[in-house]
Amino acid sequence: MWEIIKAAGWPIWPLIFASIVAVAIIIERLLALREQQIVPKALLPEVQNWLSQGRAGVTAEALARLEKHSMLGTVFASALKNLGAPREVMKEAVEESGRAVAHKLEKYLTTLGTIATVAPLLGLLGTVIGMVELFGAFTATGHDVAQFARGISVALYNTAGGIVVAVPAMIFYRHFRGKIDGFIVEMEQEAVKLVEIIHGERKE
Repeated sequence: MWEIIKAAGWPIWPLIFASIVAVAIIIERLLALREQQIVPKALLPEVQNWLSQGRAGVTAEALARLEKHSMLGTVFASALKNLGAPREVMKEAVEESGRAVAHKLEKYLTTLGTIATVAPLLGLLGTVIGMVELFGAFTATGHDVAQFARGISVALYNTAGGIVVAVPAMIFYRHFRGKIDGFIVEMEQEAVKLVEIIHGERKE
């Protein structure tokens, strides 16, 4: 591996740094974007059980636990804090909370998408530098075989490196984007159900 890095020259280092950042983001998002942490299925029935006990079941401690429980819990807590308020007020509180939650879900995704876009360009930069070195091997008196070979190595390794970094980064970026969109739709549906239950427009 070290021999490949040496053959690729200094242009490979930005790609190595980008790959480390991309791997760290992918691992972090895989751990963070788990269904149980975002939209647990058993949460709405649990909140309904609180509501069946009246205001006594919706205490400040219960709301604090609910906010820390999951992303959906944060949205539910914003609705329960407005018990007794008109439907429009409760809906507005849920929407504000939902926007904040959506922003948290998209954490680091912009960076991952940027890496997926920029990595091929970094590889292309290495290719250009390798080509410059390659053509520099030719002189009026002949050519330097070692410099010619080094130029080819720099060009090809950096081109391959850019693709190797960009492809997984783009795949995971699209995967996480789709997953987040699905979570947001689920949270919207669950929040609407809760608001309707609170206002007696729905039983379950």
